[in-house]
Amino acid sequence: MSMFRICIVGLFVICLFNSCSKDSDLNNTCSISGYDACAIKAPAAEIQAVKDYLAANSLTALEHCSGVSYIIDAPGSGATANPCSNVTVKYEGKLTNGTIFDSNNTGVSFLLGQLIKGWVAGIPLIKPGGSIRLFIPPSLGYGSSAYGSIPGNSILIFRVDLVAVQ
Repeated sequence: MSMFRICIVGLFVICLFNSCSKDSDLNNTCSISGYDACAIKAPAAEIQAVKDYLAANSLTALEHCSGVSYIIDAPGSGATANPCSNVTVKYEGKLTNGTIFDSNNTGVSFLLGQLIKGWVAGIPLIKPGGSIRLFIPPSLGYGSSAYGSIPGNSILIFRVDLVAVQ
C-alpha cells in the first residue's frame, strides 16, 4: 500500500473514532452557556387560548416570556434550577376539562432540560419547597401529536411542588 493510501486510511480511522466520542449527556456534563429561556416562544394564538382559559376560570396568572402562564403559590427558598439541574418534584397534570393525565405524590427526579419546554421555563421560577401552577401552551408541551391520553394541541395544566434541586 502506498504511503498516500496509508495516510488516507489513518485519517479516516481518526475521524471515525472522533465521531464516536461520548456525547455530553453521556459523560454527565451539561452546559447552560448561551441558554436563553425566552428563545422559544409559543405562537400568539396558543398564548391567547391559555389567556382565554384563565379568564373563563377567574384565574390571574403571570406570563413568562416563553408564553407559559403561571401562578406561584409558594416561592420556596434555596437553589434555583436550570436546564442542567436534576430536580425532584411532586406534580399533577391535567387538561382544561379537568381530566388528570398524570401525577406523582411521592417525588420523582428528572434532568430538567429533558422535560417539556413548559417545565424548563416554569420550574426555575420557584425554589425548593415552592409550589407553582403552570398553564402550558401546546407547542411548549406535547405539540400537535397525541401523547398517551393527552390529545394533540392540548393546553396542559400542572401543579408542581419543587422538592429539591441538585
